[in-house]
Amino acid sequence: MFDHIVVVDWSSRPKPSPRAPTKDAIFVSHLKKNHKVDVQYHRTRSAAMDVIYRVASRAIAQNERVLCGFDFGFGYPRGFARALTGQDNALAVWDWLNQHIEDGDDNSNNRFEVADLINKTLGFVGPFWGCPASQQTHHLRQKGTERDTHPFAEKRTVEALCSGAQPMWKLFTPGAVGAQSLVGLPRLAQMRRHFGDALDVWPVQTGFTVPSAPIVLAEVFPSLDDASLRNGDTGTIFDIKDARQVRATAEALGAMQLAQAFTVEGGDDAQQEGWILGVRPALQAPRLSNDCFALPQGVNWTPVSEALAHLRSNMVPIVETQSRSIQNATGCVLAKDVHAKRSNPQYPNTAVDGYGFAFDSLGAETTVLDLVEGRAAAGGAFEGVVPHGKAIRVLTGAVLPEGVDTVVLEEDCNISDTQVAFKSALKRGANCRKAGEDMMADDIVGHKGRRLTAADLARLTAAGIGAVEVFRPLKVAVISTGDELLEAGSDAHGTFDANRPMLLSMLRTWGFDTIDVGIVPDEEHALRNALDRAARADAIITSGGASAGDEDHMSRVLNETGSMALWRIAMKPGRPLAMGMWAQTPVFGLPGNPVAAFVCSLIFARPALMQLAGGAWTPPQGFSVPAGFAKNKKAGRREYLRARIREGRAEVYHSEGSGRISGLSWAEGLVELPDDAATIQKGDLVTYYPFGSFDLN
Repeated sequence: MFDHIVVVDWSSRPKPSPRAPTKDAIFVSHLKKNHKVDVQYHRTRSAAMDVIYRVASRAIAQNERVLCGFDFGFGYPRGFARALTGQDNALAVWDWLNQHIEDGDDNSNNRFEVADLINKTLGFVGPFWGCPASQQTHHLRQKGTERDTHPFAEKRTVEALCSGAQPMWKLFTPGAVGAQSLVGLPRLAQMRRHFGDALDVWPVQTGFTVPSAPIVLAEVFPSLDDASLRNGDTGTIFDIKDARQVRATAEALGAMQLAQAFTVEGGDDAQQEGWILGVRPALQAPRLSNDCFALPQGVNWTPVSEALAHLRSNMVPIVETQSRSIQNATGCVLAKDVHAKRSNPQYPNTAVDGYGFAFDSLGAETTVLDLVEGRAAAGGAFEGVVPHGKAIRVLTGAVLPEGVDTVVLEEDCNISDTQVAFKSALKRGANCRKAGEDMMADDIVGHKGRRLTAADLARLTAAGIGAVEVFRPLKVAVISTGDELLEAGSDAHGTFDANRPMLLSMLRTWGFDTIDVGIVPDEEHALRNALDRAARADAIITSGGASAGDEDHMSRVLNETGSMALWRIAMKPGRPLAMGMWAQTPVFGLPGNPVAAFVCSLIFARPALMQLAGGAWTPPQGFSVPAGFAKNKKAGRREYLRARIREGRAEVYHSEGSGRISGLSWAEGLVELPDDAATIQKGDLVTYYPFGSFDLN
């Protein structure tokens, strides 16, 4: 797309840089097509711009194109351009600065005076801040904390996506890109006037489309990925990190699919704020509403089916998407349908080792065919045509040569050096695979919401897929509450916290990332602090404190946020569930009894979290099996019994107590008994859910 790529590491120094190359100065890299990157050190901004003008002018004269990348912001946060110039366009700010910034050939400049003027014009202490003590005024302060509240964001949209990006308002001390913009944008305004229609500013002038002008100005961020930089070349200019960065950035842009980089989706403020080339915004998922767990008024006891239906209708994906290679996608959830890039098999091929021929060559009972020279193998196709009445040696997986539509198995043949003989009882197409018999090009080979398995990866790979768009793995924080709880292995008196290790293991098995927040005592302040730490996750699971007792602080704390919904589920075990939001993060408050916490996680937390993670709502697969037990069940609650299959019958654990943890280890699944009253006799059919149907190993 470009014949020349120029990358500039800018500087706002108020005097010329030292004669010997030094950091925090100006470095300009120039990558010419089919050449190595040339990196130059410049002591002044004027000297650097002279070189850039020469490259651009020569390129235009030779009908070539130039991409010039500068490492400072092309715009300011939304609203600033209009407040300063009356126009919603960053280029108006460029022109305003060009009228007010004085920047001499010796680097002397008045950037702090102009920043003070802008703050004063806007009527604030700030938004610009940072300066030497001698330059401080009423409106321009040394510290950002001394500014007035102002209507502009601290960072542009694109800077919020870049780790380590500094705000445009900061003018002093290391990383103060704002000062570079104040002295850099006037230079670019002058360059626009000099080259006129031959120059495009992306995306301020062009929008997020591919620029067409011979010269394109774009904003770059050379330190965006330091891991990609080469090591320094000892004793050269590349001992300096800035020099390595501009070289690496030029090389990266030269190798990048720039048409794709220019077409960004999701940046709505391009004309005002600009954008950094190569940064792509993550797809932002919707957040849950604060009342998503609220049940209809007057509901006291909620049947399991109604609770599940409520969760299903209110849980939406809350994580952004990312691209992952097939090799790293196991357990990830597809964010969109995947279509096959090619058919599988791509070409007709043989399913066995044998001999291929045209079906019409068969004799009445026995067939004898002359062999052609050569063979067809999976890694070596036969280039010629097999004449009618002749055969060719073929190996499994080989593309069928032209003239072949049927294959006879090697073991069914008698063979000489020149002929093959076999019985003629073969069907047309025997031992052959048709092109696309497994899948056709453009078939859907992965549906949105599918959690990828090893088998899925094999299918996608066969379809020519190398990478897929998936949802980022959901991150779930786990908290246990209770003064009586102890960490495993403690010598103190109390109850060991069995819930947290159990829940963390279940979540990891389901493909979620986890944060272990630990044990929190029955104290409201401690619980609030723990929830604050946990809120950096996408969802929070707690156990204990989910009822309405004196020490059930979880319910009370969530209730104060206005999002609390205490679900009294008509089920056994696991009646109370506290649902709510904390700092816009959904909280699932499970019962404290381990068996109840386990069962509620399977029945409620698993499908809800899977849907938050972008996955499909997948009810567990149950099976009707004869009961190996007898039970009289009362009406009113759905019951889940720890169970396993032995000799074709479902046997249940001898105790239904919610504290009998041994029953969880003994069990291999759950027997579900209906909401209504039931009398179960041995041999009656009951519904059995193996733990595998809940995606548990």
